[in-house]
Parts: sequence; structure tokens; C-alpha cells
Amino acid sequence: MKQFWKHDLLSGFLVSLIALPLCLGIAGASNFPPIMGVLTAIVGGLIVSLFAGSELTIKGPAAGLIVICAGAVDELGKGDLIVGWHLTLGVVAIAGLLQFILGKLKVASLADFFPLSAVHGMLAAIGIIIMSKQLHLAVGILPSELKGKEPLDLLMMVPHSIMNMEWHIAAIGGVSLIILFGWKYIGKGFLAKVPPALVVLIVAVLMGQYFHLTDLAYQARKPLVNPGEFKIDFNVDFSAMTNPDLLPIFLKYLLMFTLIGSLESLLTGRAIDLLDPNKKKSDLSKDLSAVGIGNVIAGLLGGLPMISEVARSSANISNGGRSRWANFFHGAFLLLFVVALVPLIKLVPVAALAAMLIFVGFRLASPKEFEHVFHVGREQLVIFISTIVATLLTDLLIGIAVGILVKFIIHTINGVPPSSFFKPFLTLNIDEEKEIYTIHVEKSAIFSNFLGFKKQLERIPTGKHIIIDFDRTRLVDHSVMENLHNFEQAYVRAGGTFVVTGLEGHTPLSKHALASRKKAAVKQPFTQL
Repeated sequence: MKQFWKHDLLSGFLVSLIALPLCLGIAGASNFPPIMGVLTAIVGGLIVSLFAGSELTIKGPAAGLIVICAGAVDELGKGDLIVGWHLTLGVVAIAGLLQFILGKLKVASLADFFPLSAVHGMLAAIGIIIMSKQLHLAVGILPSELKGKEPLDLLMMVPHSIMNMEWHIAAIGGVSLIILFGWKYIGKGFLAKVPPALVVLIVAVLMGQYFHLTDLAYQARKPLVNPGEFKIDFNVDFSAMTNPDLLPIFLKYLLMFTLIGSLESLLTGRAIDLLDPNKKKSDLSKDLSAVGIGNVIAGLLGGLPMISEVARSSANISNGGRSRWANFFHGAFLLLFVVALVPLIKLVPVAALAAMLIFVGFRLASPKEFEHVFHVGREQLVIFISTIVATLLTDLLIGIAVGILVKFIIHTINGVPPSSFFKPFLTLNIDEEKEIYTIHVEKSAIFSNFLGFKKQLERIPTGKHIIIDFDRTRLVDHSVMENLHNFEQAYVRAGGTFVVTGLEGHTPLSKHALASRKKAAVKQPFTQL
């Protein structure tokens, strides 16, 4: 929008300052050439912004996909990172095609199927996995010493790595962490607008020069970033699709990229809609197709998979971004940076990028996340921790599947009849004269049957009066409570009214406003008309 171009230009510039070091770090941790992370963000800005269904989300590589990317490169390449990278590009491109198709099929609502506590558990596990490796790199341990280690093994190695650290590199990593974690206390006034990642970049380069890390004596340890050349890489390899030995691995990571990438993008889009001061509603299916287009292009050019990234999107809103052109400008500034600043990028110590990723991982798995989930309900904490443990012991897909299974077990213990696991039992009464739509819900309202519930809600015209009656339900879970809360906000903004009744006889499972509600006894059901 022309009237907002100044706001979008400034926000795009500030977001690009955040994105540059993070894109380098995410790509390096994913076993991709670091510059390819910036390439992905450039594609996400310059191309995907033109097709996106969300005005304020920023597209680019995300920490949440590091584990999948690094695993794909390792397993497909069987130890050869270059081969693994090229084979992974084929997975990224095909996953992008699937995302494009899923968006056209309007499946964005499928994100509502996944219980929120399991999703947060998966993200927390990703944060722990990221930290488990980057902690070692931040103190100067060689990547070769960490190769093949599982996350729990890497965590057990932390004391040994600290005892055997390279103090020059550890000093850079330590100072970087102090800046990142302490900037909210240090950065006052004008400094509050300066991205701490940019400060880390400058300070780390200066420290690297002071410690003479470019001297030949340090070259073998590779303490600096080798970003690679910024050029299009057409070495995408689809041969894993026809190789019997690699096909199972290909399919595994294809499912991971498609499922986890789509889920993170959709959840980000929904979250940014709630933060948008102008309350614009995104077309999340269209946005998913746009992300799919971006992933096809990024994969063909040598880049990482992209999503709608939540931290950069939130920063876009905070910096005054008003339209999709903020994402476009963010991509344009990144293109300018990589053309002009590659010599400077080559001087960035690996320890600084590792510190940035430790900070990102900590935010995903911070004690506040555990505290928040516990506040929502003890049963949510059980699901959350079960997902984390299962993910650390196996992989992301099994981890989130375990979280869903644990939630079903808890619902069964709480008396949810199996007949309502996937089918909502609803009765709709319409008072056309007063324009009142009353939905009576029976048996249960839980995450796995909310899709049918939501379809019924979306059939009701805007501007009416909606009443949701839960008097005859045994259980209303937290995911449904939160989804209804979000639906209520959007419906009321559109001019309607929305009231939830019938929960007086239910007992909240915690003091949280959107906690699950359980009823000891249920009245006889309505007769279906």
C-alpha cells in the first residue's frame, strides 16, 4: 500500500538486521552453506510477499526446522554434507509443491487438530536440541567432535566441553550471550530499537580481530564463518525418490518438512493476526500456498525451507510494519547486504552465531514455557513433557504423535466417550426473527473433533448473535477453549456477538481462564431433529 511505504521501508530494514545473522546461523546449524539461509529469506521477501495471504508475516528460514534440515543432510548424504545438501534440496522442493497443493485444498484449518500443549512441547524439544549442539560450538569445540551424537549425549558432554574450551572463542560466545540475554536491561531509549543480534555481530567481529582469529594458527579450527559464494545453485538432486535405499529417508523428511513447516506457518499466521493492531484477517490457506511456492523456488536455488517466522513477524509489527511490502523490503535489504557485506560476514566467529541460536533455543524451551503450561493445567504439563521426552528420544513426528496419544489417554480417563473423539455432537437452533444461532454441544468438545465444530461455526453469517451451550458436555478441553476465544475475538470485530454458556456445572482443571472444564454428570442428550 503506497500510503504505508515509509513505515514498511523502515520496518523491513530493521527486520533485515535481525534476519541477517539469524539466517546465517540457522543455515550453518542445518548443515547448509550459511549464505543459503539468507538466500531463502530473500526469496521469502522478494517473491513470496507478492503471493502471500498474510500482510504482516515475514518469510524465511526458522530455528524450528534446524533439526529436520540437519537430520536430512546427515541421513541422505550418509556423511557427505555436499551430497546430503543437494538431496535435501529435492525434499524441500517437493515439500513446497505439497504445501502449495494443501493451500489450494483449503486445509489450513487442519492446524486446529493438533493439541496446543503437544505443539508447544515439540517446539520446546526443538529448542533443547538446538542448545545441545550450539553450547559446544560457543566454547570452541570442533563440529567433528560432536558428529553423530544424540541430543541427550550432547547435553551430557557440556561439562567436558566447558572444561576443554578454547578460551578466546569461549570469550566471544560468553560476551555474545551476555548481550543477547541482557539487552532488555541494557538497551534503553534509542538502543531499545537496535537489534541485539546486530550488536553481537559487530562486537564478535571486533573481538575476533583483537584475538587474531584470522591468523593461520586458527584456520584449522575454523572459528570464523565461511558463508560460501552468493550464487544460484542448481544442483538440486531428486534421485532419492528412485533410490530404494534412500526412498524411506526421503519420505520421512518429506512428511516432516510438509507437516512441521506448514503447522508452524499456520500457527504463526494465526498468532500475528491477534497481534495486528489493525486486526486484518489473513487467508491462511492462500498463505500456505505462497510458502509452498517459496519452498519450491528456494529448493531449486539451493536454499533452506522457509516458513512464516514468528519472531521476525512480531518484530515487524513492533517496528510499525503495515503491509506485505515490509516483507518485500526485508528481502531487498538482505540482497543488498549479501552483495556488499560478504567480506565482513567472513569475519563473524562461529561462537557468535552459536550464541544467537542458544538464545533462540532458550526462548523456545524457557522455564516460562513450562510455568505457562502448568498454569493452564497439570494435565497439559503431562502432555507437554511427554512430547518433549519422546522427541528427544526419537524424532519430531513420533514426539508429537506421543503428545496426541497422551492427550487421548487423559481424555479417556476424564470420561470422554470414544464416539466423540473425532465427531462433534451438535444441535443447531436458529431464531431467525432475533437472529440468534444457538449451538448445543453434547458428549465432549476436544481438539480432535473441533474441526467439525469449527465448520458449523463458519457456516453462521457474520453479524449475528451466537450462543454456545456446553451444558450437556462431559469435557471441554483447553485447545477448544482457546480456539473459541480466538473465534470470538474475530466474530465480535466483524460486528456479531458471541456467548458461551453451560459451563457453570463444570469444574476448571486449573485457575487459567481457558483451562479445560470437566463435568461429573451429564444430562440426557437432546433428540436430534
